[in-house]
Amino acid sequence: MHDIELTDEQRMVRDMARDFARNEVAPRAEAWERDGWIDGNTVARMGGLGLLGMVVPEHWGGAGTDYVSYALAVEEISAGDGALGALMSIHNSVGCGPLLAHGNDEQRRAWLPQLARGEAIGCFCLTEPQAGSEAHNLRTRAVLRNGDWVIDGAKQFVSNAKRAKLAIVFAVTDPELGKKGLSAFLVPTDTPGFAIQRVEHKMGIRASDTCAVALDGVRVPAANLLGERNRGLSIALSNLEGGRIGIGAQALGIARAAFEAALRYSRERVQFGRPIHEHAPIAEKLADMKVQINAARLLVLHAARLKQAGLPCLSEASQAKLFASEMAERVCSAAVQIHGGYGYLADYAVERYYRDARITQIYEGTSEIQRMLIARELGRDIG
Repeated sequence: MHDIELTDEQRMVRDMARDFARNEVAPRAEAWERDGWIDGNTVARMGGLGLLGMVVPEHWGGAGTDYVSYALAVEEISAGDGALGALMSIHNSVGCGPLLAHGNDEQRRAWLPQLARGEAIGCFCLTEPQAGSEAHNLRTRAVLRNGDWVIDGAKQFVSNAKRAKLAIVFAVTDPELGKKGLSAFLVPTDTPGFAIQRVEHKMGIRASDTCAVALDGVRVPAANLLGERNRGLSIALSNLEGGRIGIGAQALGIARAAFEAALRYSRERVQFGRPIHEHAPIAEKLADMKVQINAARLLVLHAARLKQAGLPCLSEASQAKLFASEMAERVCSAAVQIHGGYGYLADYAVERYYRDARITQIYEGTSEIQRMLIARELGRDIG
């Protein structure tokens, strides 16, 4: 992407994130994956750089940047490590986002500055074991008793849950209303009854903690209701655009890292008397990878610009996430292929990139869900 398309501030944010990713993230990524954990000092450093509250206004402790800057920064951090890109994207989009959009001033004052500075990490407790993409099919219940909400249930695939201090929990408050009977709650994770059942062992982004969470008689004050009662589904759906832009940018960063690794290797590896990038099959593969990465970036930044302008962009965000995530798997696979047998070894980073990329087609809505949403919007356009 040519700098002429970016503002001075956007370039500054991108370059800052790139320097941080290259100097402080990429050198630690392998150790983080081995440990299954990203060290707290790095997370705190990100908070200090403004990377954990990017679109949160300055008066709430955030960086106050735009969505293009946010997408550019997520790409850079994810190029350094996809797991840290996941932590960053999820925390910004579904950790800070619902509170910023739907919280009252007292709730924002209590939590947003901590979240934006990285002093507290947020998690989003929506998915349940029996309800993946069905956000309305929840069994977790919240009952009002003596001025407190008492929450019981189980949540699945909760990113950042192990390190989070604040959970945004979705529960059924009025079962007779069906999908219109969901509400959202702010739940400090040290509340009795909130427990991590297990940390999942995953194919990729292993340093990003993904957990199963149990809620057993979790009691929070009535004031911890986020937004209005029975508006939980709209709160959950309102974060789809920003979340999908973030995952599209994460996929883009992982793919770019794989491409750059493959390009370096192709210049160093000699076969039949020449570096392999001079052989037509490899040169053409690299060219295709570059085109796909640039196309994905245009889709991601287009959706980000629409989001920043306050325009509806659910279809555009879904298109960006769909294309970028599927592109990332293709590009990472090609990077492994260019490395030959070495690409299959854990000694080479492309093996990790290939595994890390796969999740981007699943979370924040599977590729199948994205196609459904895009097709639905097409039907409205035709109508």
